[in-house]
Amino acid sequence: MSNRREFLTAGLAALPVSALAEPGPAPPAQKKMIGIQAGAVSFVDEGTGRVLDILQERGAVNTPFLATFTYGRGIAGRQVPGQPLPDHGKQQYDLDFHGGNYATVHTQFYKDTGVKPEATRAPDHGSLDIVAEVLPEAKKRGMKVILWSEDVWRYDLPGIEKLQEVDLHGRRARRVCVNNPHHRNFLYGLVEDYARSYDIDGVMWGSERHGALGLALGANHGGQSSDPGAVGCFCEFCEKKARVQGIRFDRVRDGYLELEKYVRATRAGKRPVDGAYVTFWRILMRYPEILAWEQFWHDGLREIYAGMRERGHAAKPGLQVGWHIWHNNSFSPFYRAQQDLTELAKCSDFLKMVIYHNCAGERMAGYIDSVGGDIYADLPKQEILDFEYRVMNYRERGYEQIPFTGLSADYVYRETKRAMDGAAGSQTLIWPGIDIDIPTGDRNSKSTPKGTKDAVLAAFKAGAHGVLLSRKYSEMKLANLSAAGDAVRELKLV
Repeated sequence: MSNRREFLTAGLAALPVSALAEPGPAPPAQKKMIGIQAGAVSFVDEGTGRVLDILQERGAVNTPFLATFTYGRGIAGRQVPGQPLPDHGKQQYDLDFHGGNYATVHTQFYKDTGVKPEATRAPDHGSLDIVAEVLPEAKKRGMKVILWSEDVWRYDLPGIEKLQEVDLHGRRARRVCVNNPHHRNFLYGLVEDYARSYDIDGVMWGSERHGALGLALGANHGGQSSDPGAVGCFCEFCEKKARVQGIRFDRVRDGYLELEKYVRATRAGKRPVDGAYVTFWRILMRYPEILAWEQFWHDGLREIYAGMRERGHAAKPGLQVGWHIWHNNSFSPFYRAQQDLTELAKCSDFLKMVIYHNCAGERMAGYIDSVGGDIYADLPKQEILDFEYRVMNYRERGYEQIPFTGLSADYVYRETKRAMDGAAGSQTLIWPGIDIDIPTGDRNSKSTPKGTKDAVLAAFKAGAHGVLLSRKYSEMKLANLSAAGDAVRELKLV
């Protein structure tokens, strides 16, 4: 409030007396970005104009985010097989989903990328260029268009081995390396291609990954499925870069070998003499290179952010370039420590902060299950969750309840306000990602119109510059989409 009051005071002081004596009508509420993620399949199934009309009329959407480069059905396919189909679109699953680039690939923008850029063209919808299809219809309706891509690849793509990480034991990992020049060249070419080839308003890219420490501990909402021996990256490019920075590559490897043994033992129920938590810290103290390597990975990711943004701005001044920040930011203190918004603001025009309230209950419980098997193995799960709530500043239900209730609109408010405060003083826009029908377990919490509306209202109460309805239109129920629009219209934001 103080910043707003100072701004108004300074502004009034600059006006002539006549302007103060005869005020005009009250200005309209500030227009906000109301976005929604949508894949090409929705426009193919339902018709481009019809989908855009539904988005505007029901959701008050003014900015579709088109899924353009991904090999993941999570943002580009229809509903996940086995999940209930929504009340629109084709009533079937796309069991032959392939993925790739749903726009036209202009090869002149891609140099030394390891893979042939033309080989990434998505075959799912023939020769359809989803950007060329949607863009004119969106502009006709006064909508902006942002292209949305993610760090999800197919590993049968010819040449992909040139981009892949190398794990702790020298094996090719099913991940691409953030320090690999071929990978970076591809991403820089991708953003330049989009910026120069289409009259778009922005580009968003997301990487739902963390470095070797988080991966070794399984410190994410996916449970204990991670392999502590499959961490990376130990490729030639990372080794060379590390040596330049004075990081001892041999000590990094030795530290992660010790961490692997620790994780495997604790998950097998073997309690160390001094307990799991103390022993974890003992390993970190003996091998501080473990933490250095985690920092090294995140520094590499932010270098990608900066490079993509620079390339996008050079190609099209005024282009908004920003990032999808993984939901793990709501669960793992290790991951959150790397999401310093003062640092991210330096390379971001906007940040989509994933604040998915409904599926967050299931995901938080999954995170507790995972870290409860290693670093917090000394504690009952409810006590781990109590610790999480304290350090992450949440007030939610207990471990046994949250998979079936989700988290509340208060969680959305707190996370949005935290992000707004973290980015204060910068020009970076904060757009919370709002959960609408993101798949959860059969018996677990499901989205409702009231829950959706409350989440949107909470985000704007916390000062958000906009919201991004997620995960994708093709899995949303229309009543829940309408509830998001009702919140926007109630606040008179569009």
